[in-house]
Amino acid sequence: MVSSGKIVAAAVVAVAALLVGYTVFEITNVPGDVTSAVPSSFAVGGRTYAFTYVATTQQERQQGLMNTKITNATTELFAFPSFGKWQFWMFDTNTSLDMIWVNATGEAGRVVYVVTSAPPCYDSGSCAVYTPSALANYVIEAKAGFAAANGIVDGTTIGFS
Repeated sequence: MVSSGKIVAAAVVAVAALLVGYTVFEITNVPGDVTSAVPSSFAVGGRTYAFTYVATTQQERQQGLMNTKITNATTELFAFPSFGKWQFWMFDTNTSLDMIWVNATGEAGRVVYVVTSAPPCYDSGSCAVYTPSALANYVIEAKAGFAAANGIVDGTTIGFS
């Protein structure tokens, strides 16, 4: 007969092995740099906006809009080398933002997920993590209210140039 202590020990070892495996997966699953051309502007609802910032490397994506003065005209494009459910948070961002995940191919894309008015977070241990429900290769960040002012919802078409 197997003692309950051995079962608990085996369960602890199994959980530890799963955690180590997941951690290795996450560390090696970091998106690389984007090597193809990325757009410098986008159009939605008959208006065109230039990207204030473009993040194509892991370092640029990690920096995002942290510690940046954000105005109503500030927009950032996060470009990824592949489609994924890329997660975002609001650590050290000085104002609420709208986050718009886009599945783009060529000069057009379709909005697949939107978070509006995500609040700033200053304690990295308690920041909300926003995860889209669909695959995307672009994420656009803009000051809160941008999505509503431009009629951006799931399914909206966005042009890129």
